Amino acid sequence: MSNIPEENAPGTSIKDKIRLSLALKLNLRMLGMLLSAFMAVNFLFSILFFSAILWKAEEGAKNLIEVYGLPLNAEEEQYSAPGGYTVAVAEDPAEGILLPDSLQQRLPLGVLDARRGVTVPIFGSHRPLMQRIEQAEYHMSLPFDDLSYQIIYTLGTDFIYYIYLIPVVLGLELLYILGRIGKNARVIRRTLQPLSEMAETARILHEGVTSMGAAADVTVDGAGIKHLAGTISTIDVKQLDRHISVDSSQDELKDLAHAINDMLNRISRSYQSQVRFVSDASHELRTPISVIQGYANLLDRWGKHDEKTMQESIDAIKSETESMKELVEQLLFLARGDSDTMKLDLEVFETCSLLDEIIRETHLIDSTHLFETWLNRPAYLKADQQLIKQAVRILVDNSIKFTPAGEKIIIKAFVKEGMVNIQVQDNGIGIPPGDVTHVFDRFYRSDESRARKTGGSGLGLSIAKWIIERHGGHFEVLSRVDIGTRITVMLPEWKG
Repeated sequence: MSNIPEENAPGTSIKDKIRLSLALKLNLRMLGMLLSAFMAVNFLFSILFFSAILWKAEEGAKNLIEVYGLPLNAEEEQYSAPGGYTVAVAEDPAEGILLPDSLQQRLPLGVLDARRGVTVPIFGSHRPLMQRIEQAEYHMSLPFDDLSYQIIYTLGTDFIYYIYLIPVVLGLELLYILGRIGKNARVIRRTLQPLSEMAETARILHEGVTSMGAAADVTVDGAGIKHLAGTISTIDVKQLDRHISVDSSQDELKDLAHAINDMLNRISRSYQSQVRFVSDASHELRTPISVIQGYANLLDRWGKHDEKTMQESIDAIKSETESMKELVEQLLFLARGDSDTMKLDLEVFETCSLLDEIIRETHLIDSTHLFETWLNRPAYLKADQQLIKQAVRILVDNSIKFTPAGEKIIIKAFVKEGMVNIQVQDNGIGIPPGDVTHVFDRFYRSDESRARKTGGSGLGLSIAKWIIERHGGHFEVLSRVDIGTRITVMLPEWKG
């Protein structure tokens, strides 16, 4: 039995320790930032305050000169002027700072040769500090006729206001900082709550796994957690179908084993699908490449001097090249769809008008079938019009391929229960019942021999399925062998 008190136990106090240390550091940092901001504001306020005082002094000096002109009353060497100013006349050049002409012109006094200075008799005097501050002066020296006119403005009164104002401002800032300490602590605690809960959960899981591992070692001689970890470490791509077996008495591990087995099943299905896709794509590309290679050899042997052989080879190569181009474009389309890099250009359009356009274009390339339309207008969609057109064209092309010449193909569009229905129905060869659920699989053909005669790679319906599902729709397929097929696309209606 441990002698460590419960409140001081390392396991139970880790959450409080983490939260306390982080909260203290964050609170100090936030207070430091707040204090820095106040210092910057106070500094800026002081500059603005003193600038305003000096601007006021210059305005008064300007008014004094405008009223009395230069030279100012020179009968006395020093005398008082209205507005709290003192005018002194001396033969010696005045001391002070000579500002650049560009800055002098922007100041109220506006005298280019004026010199300025501030005197505060803080040092060298035994009088109280407030009295010394009251004697602060702002000197403006103006040269005129070998004399120096010095206009002196007493800053003491304005400084006193500032000195009285500073404690008030600092007090308000201190009250604000004290008030923020509690608020910051509450905000930080709420922010760190998920982190502290994660730490506590990790501790509990660690203790639970440790206890289960110890129990497993005792009860089942090395099974349990060690067995589970060993099994997982041996699974690779070649053994994705391998499952984890856990003894029925270990109820704690059942859910974990089932979850891992389900994950392995999903990974296995995805991996097998990718392998099958690559294999089928390779197979589809191998045939046209072999044909092109065969005709290229034929041209090399006999076609150079046989015009008929040359033309036959050229036509075959062009045909197979076109098939390869179409296949590669379809593969790229599906690859972009799988990687979710294809963006939809959504717009509102009327479905029946789109079907009219598809029928007109189909008539130009196929005159051997009869097309009948039944379009219930209006039927609006908000979708990518070009992709929807591509999906419907795939359905129409399939009907043309598998419907004998002279037979009828019916295209319908109507709205039912908030869904726009697009139907393509033919009198073709139909699809066996066992193949209906697979017609949208990639590279799938229900009848390989007949599919080869009609052309195609078996990717068209896969592309159509991706397009319709990306728009929130779905398919319904009804087919009978030697009777025909009806495929219905259902998409959400746009109601504005």
